[in-house]
Amino acid sequence: MAQSRHVVAIPYPGRGHVNPMMVLCRQLIACGIHATFIVTEEWHGLINSAHPPPPPELNFMTIPNCIPSEHGRGNDHVGFIKAVYTKMAEPVEKLFDRLELVPQVIIADTYLPWAVEVANRRGIPICSLFTMSAAFFSVLLHFKRIPRPENPQKPVREKDELVEQYIPSLRSIKLSDVDPMYVASLELALQAASTARKAQCMLFTSFYELESCVIDSLREDLNYPVYTIGPSVPHMLPPKADSSDHITWLDSQPKNSVLYISLGSFLSVSQSQFEEIAMGIHASKVNFFWVARENLSLVRDYCGDNGLVVPWCDQLNVLRHPSVCGFLTHCGFNSTLETLFSGVPVLALPIFWDQITNGRLLAYEWKTGLDLRDKRGKDGILSREEIKVAVEKLMDLKCTEANEIRERAFNWGRIANIAVKEGGSSFVSLEKFICDFIN
Repeated sequence: MAQSRHVVAIPYPGRGHVNPMMVLCRQLIACGIHATFIVTEEWHGLINSAHPPPPPELNFMTIPNCIPSEHGRGNDHVGFIKAVYTKMAEPVEKLFDRLELVPQVIIADTYLPWAVEVANRRGIPICSLFTMSAAFFSVLLHFKRIPRPENPQKPVREKDELVEQYIPSLRSIKLSDVDPMYVASLELALQAASTARKAQCMLFTSFYELESCVIDSLREDLNYPVYTIGPSVPHMLPPKADSSDHITWLDSQPKNSVLYISLGSFLSVSQSQFEEIAMGIHASKVNFFWVARENLSLVRDYCGDNGLVVPWCDQLNVLRHPSVCGFLTHCGFNSTLETLFSGVPVLALPIFWDQITNGRLLAYEWKTGLDLRDKRGKDGILSREEIKVAVEKLMDLKCTEANEIRERAFNWGRIANIAVKEGGSSFVSLEKFICDFIN
């Protein structure tokens, strides 16, 4: 028996996937839709202890911790993905046997290909939620069109062409941005993108204006509806009074004077690159606010007294603070959306996977920052001098190029905010998804 207006959400077990799925569930709950969130027992505990807490209306169902722990999963990234692909399906399917009411639709992360098979076996419509850029999904979907380097282990191309020659909707991405994808987990990602064709629709956490060309192309490629519902950041939560020490510190800084630094919660830069970043920031003498989940004391030792170092912060709250002028980021897509939504320009220092294409898009297509990856030396390390020069340039309020970047970032922030408001492209797209699959 189906319960009216009921969905089951199954996120991939990673922070960058759980958060946007939670944002979507908040949106659905605000529309009067019942939502059930399926996660491991470990992730249930992490979500309940997180800020902001999950909405009280959200129903949780848990499966045993059948995959490696979230803590330290980066030590064996491929092993973690293989466990997600092979060990989660059976316990999740057993949960469906216990459901008293069959959902009208399952929303599952694209990187859970088994969820498509589970849903199709049970005759339940399934929507694939992709939590990275639509451009990156297009790369995965059409990867076989891209010529391989002679040696994928050490890709060196005589000519660094634009991928647009092979995937017409991708106007800024280069072959050199795709070459680092030749890793052990690539085939698993390609399997996920291929399996997504068997879903009944696709949801992107991006917004139409940001990737209109790619979205239009995917709508032609896929034989089902495609909806853009982003930027999937917790914009629907009311602003809260924040008396945290770091907010008090930001309040004490002049407007447009602070560089915010965060290089992600999963994969991190090498120790040598970390030292170059820290010394480059120190040499720039810029005021900085650095979220360093590890090496807090080292950051303080290297960078001196020009900034504040914390292990965690509400990133969206920080990015929207008037003292913040720039963001040194690893270019994870959630961070990319948050900085676009906040209208803050970036210094892009991508580390891995989709981050590299995000950095390219930020710098060359959306033109809201500088891609530092292009400045690396032959050893792959970005030097402290290059970091110093880039930081000084972006933070210089008298620099014409930096001001043009700031103006474009501000404009993207305006467009992103309009997209999620009533009548905006993402608001309308979400309404259409609900009408098509849930009402």
